[in-house]
Amino acid sequence: MSETAGYRAFAARLRRGEHLVGTFVKTPTAHATEQLGLLGFDFVVFDMEHAAIDLGAVDTMILAARAANVAGVVRVAEGSAAAIQSVLDAGAAGVLVPHVADRQTAEAIVAHCRYRPGSRGFANTTRAGDYGSVGFTDHMDAQAREVACIAMIEDLDAVEAMDEILSVEGLDAIFVGRGDLTAALGENSMTGAKTYAVVERIMAVAKARGMPAILLCGDRADAEAMSALGATAYMMGSDHGFMMKAAREALSALAPPIGSR
Repeated sequence: MSETAGYRAFAARLRRGEHLVGTFVKTPTAHATEQLGLLGFDFVVFDMEHAAIDLGAVDTMILAARAANVAGVVRVAEGSAAAIQSVLDAGAAGVLVPHVADRQTAEAIVAHCRYRPGSRGFANTTRAGDYGSVGFTDHMDAQAREVACIAMIEDLDAVEAMDEILSVEGLDAIFVGRGDLTAALGENSMTGAKTYAVVERIMAVAKARGMPAILLCGDRADAEAMSALGATAYMMGSDHGFMMKAAREALSALAPPIGSR
């Protein structure tokens, strides 16, 4: 992957609606991220909401992402100023913020991501500022250009407030959380009819607003169905899932007794 298509270009590519492929990373180690970057994934999302990843681990994982030239986005556990600022200072290419269900929450997370206009506490002596090598104004400009602020739309209340949420200036994209929506609707599958109808409503507003949308997809056919609704960025699986699938196949190949004793 070239530098122009690497971690520094992720936010711009996302905003332009380019085809992007990513996955979740749930293991607190650098190795999975290095491997995914070498394979050519455009981005990885470090899951601090649903995995045992702390700030120390995510700091190392972001370093690995930069080394492998893959964008390291962090799904923070919650959208507080401290949670967002910590991972951005560590050099994250963006944040995925859960449960953005109204305009006020969207405005708050955008403010936490931005120096101007915004309320992010200033520091250019971090990894994000090349440890002080980037000047005051240049650092603020670079962070505005290179950091993606992504709202997770995963609550039924958010569906009713979509137009207001997406009208917030500085919001770069949405992630449609079909898992939570499916659970809230009492559906049995993320591709069920009720979930699809809600996702269709969300995507119609996003398309009208020109807002990029990321979706976690089960397979190529599912991604194509979401593309038809307007999605441009896609995630599939996780490092946990990939390891389970490969291990299951290896066990299946070798578990039956071989030869005679």
